[in-house]
Amino acid sequence: MAPRPAGRIAAVLIAALLGGAALADRAAEPFGDATRGADLYSQCTGCHQVGAGAENAIGPHLNDLFGRRAAALDGFRYSDGLQRMGADGLIWTRETLDAYIENPRALVSRTRMAYRGMEDAGDRADLLAYLRDFSASPADIPEAEPTAIAREVDLPPEVLAISGDAAYGEYLSAECTTCHRRDGASDGIPSITNWPEDYFVIAMHAYKQKIRPHPVMQMMAARLSDEEIAALAAYFGQID
Repeated sequence: MAPRPAGRIAAVLIAALLGGAALADRAAEPFGDATRGADLYSQCTGCHQVGAGAENAIGPHLNDLFGRRAAALDGFRYSDGLQRMGADGLIWTRETLDAYIENPRALVSRTRMAYRGMEDAGDRADLLAYLRDFSASPADIPEAEPTAIAREVDLPPEVLAISGDAAYGEYLSAECTTCHRRDGASDGIPSITNWPEDYFVIAMHAYKQKIRPHPVMQMMAARLSDEEIAALAAYFGQID
């Protein structure tokens, strides 16, 4: 079987954040170079403003981003995808922002953010260190989620190397298509038709790891083996 591309995606490597009591016992830890992050932020300035006088533009302003619920900023019209994720409980922390910046459409389907993603983990850490400086004194709040580095769980490399069986995925797909339409129409429920296989696998493992907050999808993903997720990705990726 041919190996699948094994690009590292943070969304499938991060465990759920520790509880508040545990976080209070941990010192705030720097996670990037904010000075270098200021240079990397030039990739964002076409859509987002940050700092004194920042306003909503093509994208929402990024002041006080850490700890904020997704799609919660007053005065900005968010995509349906981000509104849904916010309603499901997605909070912008270091971990969730890292996953979103790496591959926006893998974490939030139907996002309007037309950014392909930042592949390098060090670049993302520096950019987030810069953005964190515009949230309310995060370094002085050790118990705050954005300043605590959560433990990670490794997704075994062999999981990323699985080549899915599309025929098996078609057999498994009946449960998916009780909500998701095969023809790709959304009708309020996001399309999963013709997604790149990597995006599908990333999304399902994000639900399985409880990075994505939707409780029904978390339950569905938890019942699937790694091979079944790969098979579904192969099937939905090639539907005519």
